[in-house]
Amino acid sequence: MNNNASPKRIGPIELAPTIHRSHAWTFFYAAFFSIGFITFLSIGQTYILNVHLNIPVSEQGAISGDLVFLTELITLVFFIPAGILMDRIGRKPVYVAGFLLIAATYILYPFASSVNDMMLYRIIYALAVVAIAGSLSTVLVDYPADRSRGKMVAIVGLLNGLGIVITNQFFGSLPEMLTIKGVDAIQAGFITHFSIAALAVLAAVICAIGLKKGTPVTEEERPALKTLLQSGLVAAKNPRIMLSYTAAFIARGDQSINGTFISLWGITAGLAMGMESGEAFRKGTTIFIITQVAALLWAPLIGPVIDRFNRVSALGFCMFLAMIGNLSVLVLDHPFQNIGYLVFILMGIGQISVFLGAQSLIGQEAPKATRGSVIGAFNISGAIGILLIASVGGRMFDGISPKTPFVIVGIINALLVVYSIYVRIKAPHKLETSPKSA
Repeated sequence: MNNNASPKRIGPIELAPTIHRSHAWTFFYAAFFSIGFITFLSIGQTYILNVHLNIPVSEQGAISGDLVFLTELITLVFFIPAGILMDRIGRKPVYVAGFLLIAATYILYPFASSVNDMMLYRIIYALAVVAIAGSLSTVLVDYPADRSRGKMVAIVGLLNGLGIVITNQFFGSLPEMLTIKGVDAIQAGFITHFSIAALAVLAAVICAIGLKKGTPVTEEERPALKTLLQSGLVAAKNPRIMLSYTAAFIARGDQSINGTFISLWGITAGLAMGMESGEAFRKGTTIFIITQVAALLWAPLIGPVIDRFNRVSALGFCMFLAMIGNLSVLVLDHPFQNIGYLVFILMGIGQISVFLGAQSLIGQEAPKATRGSVIGAFNISGAIGILLIASVGGRMFDGISPKTPFVIVGIINALLVVYSIYVRIKAPHKLETSPKSA
């Protein structure tokens, strides 16, 4: 094979035949900011509730759960249409729209004068989540060659984690930095949110310039609209796709629940201990950052494991790690205990493992022509998981214990370990690219 025909690579990652390095580098840039922009809203929201609206701490768990519930109701409606749109017009315009919508969210959120206003702005945020999360998942399937899928997923997971850590750490500390310099606490909230909005607009411009145009198939190969509408359900006849759907139920749920309730637990615990709002906000953000740093460091270790072994087996192992991480909160009385650092590290490891395992399995199994629609169904399953866990967990956070949402997720992880074993036995899939996948 001559050099011109050799596969294009970025380091150890082999790219799909039609993907150029510039497309992949642009995607890496987008991946760095995608989940960070999505997750910071939970931290910013807690600041708005405490500083801008002065909502009692005893009510914030239920309010946060309701806001997440509304978000997921909207995502349930729009994930499939967004997937169909990506299969019709391409991934690029949807991704760009997502960044512009998230920018609009951060511009509007600090203007909220009531919880009802926050509910209204959450509608825009939900549409942004659909566009960004759907595009991220779909492009992640498009760009790598199959033999490099686990490595690509690991790199993107690493970038997601870096983006979460840097975005949340810097902007989570920004209000305190500003107030120390004499800026009014409410004004500090405006500056923080507007700064993220500016970064989101920049990400939209870069994606508009650098992502690949069009879809992976030619116009003549595109399935009919009816086929696209049905493809998510039809694909579930494949037991491995059905397993990936159930994994998505908790994979996106794990990220969202951690983003919502870890920081909320830390901030409310800090306020209950008598900390000033800025200090409680910073410490609550810090324990969330510990979780994300652990995920960040673990991603490049678990990615090659997913490529080396059968991806159903790998997903079962990932679920086991998540089960251990989430159930370990049972040893804590409050989030600032010394052992809490180990607990949050284990939670981060479990969170990223399930995300990478689920993405790798659906990436392997999703049909090329209906990929956006199948990923849409995959993300709908994640939205249902977030919807149920957030609505129940938010009330249990207030009424029983802040640990309850994580325990619920840990129990679901345990059930899916068993289901992974069942699928591995009943529907084994030997990867041609890996001799050890049997």
